[in-house]
Amino acid sequence: MKLSRNNNREIFESWPIPKALTELALPMIFGQLIILVYNLADTFFIGRTNNPLMVAGVSLLLPVFNISITFANLFGIGGGTLISRLMGARRESEAKTVSAFSFYMTIIAAGIFSISIYLNMGRVLLMLGASIETIIYAEQYTFCVIVFGAVPTILSMTLSNFLRSTGYAKQAGFGISMGGVINIVLDPLFMFVIMPEGLEVLGAGLATMMSNFISCAYFLTTIYLFRDENPALSLSIKNILPSLENIKSIFAVGIPAAISVTLFDITYIVIDKLASSYGDIPLAAVGIVLKAERLPLNVGIGLCQGMMPLAAYNYSAGNFKRMREVVNYSRLVGLVIGFAAVAVYELCAPYIMRIFIADARTVELGTHFLRARSLATPFMFMCFHLVNFFQAVGYGGRALALGSARWVVFNIPLLFVMNYIFGMYGIVWTQVVADIMMTVVSMLVYWHFERSIHTELA
Repeated sequence: MKLSRNNNREIFESWPIPKALTELALPMIFGQLIILVYNLADTFFIGRTNNPLMVAGVSLLLPVFNISITFANLFGIGGGTLISRLMGARRESEAKTVSAFSFYMTIIAAGIFSISIYLNMGRVLLMLGASIETIIYAEQYTFCVIVFGAVPTILSMTLSNFLRSTGYAKQAGFGISMGGVINIVLDPLFMFVIMPEGLEVLGAGLATMMSNFISCAYFLTTIYLFRDENPALSLSIKNILPSLENIKSIFAVGIPAAISVTLFDITYIVIDKLASSYGDIPLAAVGIVLKAERLPLNVGIGLCQGMMPLAAYNYSAGNFKRMREVVNYSRLVGLVIGFAAVAVYELCAPYIMRIFIADARTVELGTHFLRARSLATPFMFMCFHLVNFFQAVGYGGRALALGSARWVVFNIPLLFVMNYIFGMYGIVWTQVVADIMMTVVSMLVYWHFERSIHTELA
């Protein structure tokens, strides 16, 4: 559906909440599912080799890949949520400068990150827990996906946020989905046809890199084609200097968003390091579980991505009643999905593990790990739903406080404590314990925010 400027405003201002949230969230949910599928595709196809060392080597890169997402959050979420708020305040000309500034800063940051990983690749992978047997596979994958692939990957995420923030969720979702589908098609071609036996991981990396380049080209083309219809976006270097106030607003939300992902990533590094001390088989099992558990979480992320521009726009426009309805409805939908996912994982954990690998010991361990970690799903959704809400309305400090507390106060310390007391199983049970406690804290902070709005209106 081709949206005019007026139709976009109707989505934000007058459409029924379920319809508006569906319009903005459904394409993002679909895109997130495709992202999940193409992230799982590498693990799935590498698992066809039935080589746990290859699976473990690729799994090690997950924290490095997550670090790259911090730059997309810094400028994609920081810039994107500000663009939505500026639209709500009828200040589209300022939004154009915000988008151009965030675009070029993303390129610079991603380039620096790629070079840094290239210069320190061996040290980084050893720090993450690579062994003599797994480091060669981790290096092959890192070289393709990060050294050469970071810039198009990060830029695609940032541009997707821009489109979503201005009401073009279908175009944003299609671009993310297209990259995922291409990767799924290219994976077996490169791994089992083009590359010789033993280089399957390199083939998977090349397929992922190429799909990200194609996705990035799509987003650049789409924003160029919609330049006349979308007055809030610009990639022109002529618009690269927003006001100091808007630059501060980008970083006020973007830095907390980036830090939250970084802390999330550090948690995965800790998990990998602790799991690697038990051997390559448990590390491979954990690596599969950390990806397999992502299905409901990616759905929740897509839901939050649809919620954020609606909440941001209506908060800036002063329509607090509609903003509150958006938050409550999206929370309810997310919790229903979360509890349904728990039931599915508890019943189907061994079958899910066998999708990725046939090794009996890896499947046995992964089944126990997946059942334990899946119990945290609804509580994980509650935690990042409220963090995303505060990012949307420009309360970067509260978003940072909640995001930091989740990892620094609860999750990471508990990983060490529960690993010490319960061993490997303590590691996988940590998430549910930490997120139950964090959900209570997050709701208290949100209720305080609600009371402050009620006081202002009174």
